[in-house]
Amino acid sequence: MISVLIAEDQDMVRAGFRLILEAQPDISVVADVPDGISAVERARSLEPQVCLVDVRMPGLDGLEVTRRLAPHTRVVVVTTFDSDEVLNKALDLGACGFLTKDASPGLLAEAVRSAARGDVLVSPQVVLRVLRRSTPPVASADAAALTDRELEVVRLVAKGLSNNEIAAALKVSVSSVKAYLASVQAKVGARNRVEIVAWAFRAHVVAG
Repeated sequence: MISVLIAEDQDMVRAGFRLILEAQPDISVVADVPDGISAVERARSLEPQVCLVDVRMPGLDGLEVTRRLAPHTRVVVVTTFDSDEVLNKALDLGACGFLTKDASPGLLAEAVRSAARGDVLVSPQVVLRVLRRSTPPVASADAAALTDRELEVVRLVAKGLSNNEIAAALKVSVSSVKAYLASVQAKVGARNRVEIVAWAFRAHVVAG
């Protein structure tokens, strides 16, 4: 089981995150707290594998919480404030994920699992927004290396769907989705889902 601490100052949002995560068979919420000071204290006493942290909270903000916890605990930042500055600061401080609060339940759970593995997952729409301004396109011919089904999977990843959601949408098994993703990563030189989305934007597989 992946143990998770939730730090979020809005009661309804915090309760919603708990309901989503506790519905997962492999995730256990060990605590939820409304402020940054409590987040640091409870994280140090309970030692959860992953902390889900809002950016704007009383006491200590999410970035300061990340700074204090990230050397020892994997942190996923969840926020409505998805500016480049906040994104870059969170990742520089050691966050293992960056999601906007309108992320799907599947993506929220996937971000927790990704962080527990030591990977980094960023909301695809945030990646696309950053790339739209800063990354030149590459030759669209790169996409020709992918099969039609692999391209379908890439487009669904870019929409923020989890492996389970992609499997349901395409009516295939989760193991098949994982195999498609592994093949895509090998073909385009991506290390994770974030880099798949980045490649998809540059190669015009998805629109910015």
